[in-house]
Amino acid sequence: MTPLVKVDKLKFSYNGTPAVAGADFELLEHDLLAIIGPNGSGKSTLLRLISGFLEPSEGAARLLGRNVRAYPKSELARLIAYVPSELYLPYDFSVFEIVLMGRSPHVAWWRNYSDEDAARVLEVLKQVGIAEFRDRSINSLSSGERQLAFIAQALAQEPKVLLLDEPTSHLDINYKIRIFELLTRLASSAMGIAVVSHDLALLSAYAGKALVLKKGGQLFFGPAEKSLSAVNISSAYGISDPAALTRILNIH
Repeated sequence: MTPLVKVDKLKFSYNGTPAVAGADFELLEHDLLAIIGPNGSGKSTLLRLISGFLEPSEGAARLLGRNVRAYPKSELARLIAYVPSELYLPYDFSVFEIVLMGRSPHVAWWRNYSDEDAARVLEVLKQVGIAEFRDRSINSLSSGERQLAFIAQALAQEPKVLLLDEPTSHLDINYKIRIFELLTRLASSAMGIAVVSHDLALLSAYAGKALVLKKGGQLFFGPAEKSLSAVNISSAYGISDPAALTRILNIH
């Protein structure tokens, strides 16, 4: 099986300071991959490299066997959707309008959105559980509702790969669970999903695979039950007492 995403010896630096140093992993259909590591370990940068926003200094990120940098932007947007951690909207669009924007990669420049595009938006809104908010202002929603709307926008692209950067930060436990349950369902439908998060307990409960980063490089990639161990997490975050993770997070 050709991996959806294959990362080989990927490196990237900001002004000479390494941000991603030799990342090696792959993302398959049905994968829900957790990406963890301390601040400054390159998690967000890695997502931007995979999605083609940044060009690596060494190595490559391949999508369906082809370097992501070789894809035309419109084609890449139909294959990879990226939900960043910080989303600011200066304009007061409706939820329907926000999600409809996700159809842009499928719309030629000479025509407007079609009835089929609108139908896809309604389908996605139902899929994520916020159809009743379609006419609401995006800025009137709670943080959890807004996050679901932006995930719906990404799904409207009909991607094969979904990348999310801390989608549950600052959310209450209800929305944390809702989002991870949604990601689990999406992965089961043959999509490949990679999620950056500091919610270690949720990642342990839902992720099938994990990539553990530390400042200066990759520490471990493999099944989540092995990757998200007290030893690996302690090493990545510089925790002197691994037993504390067992007590707090029930990670062994």
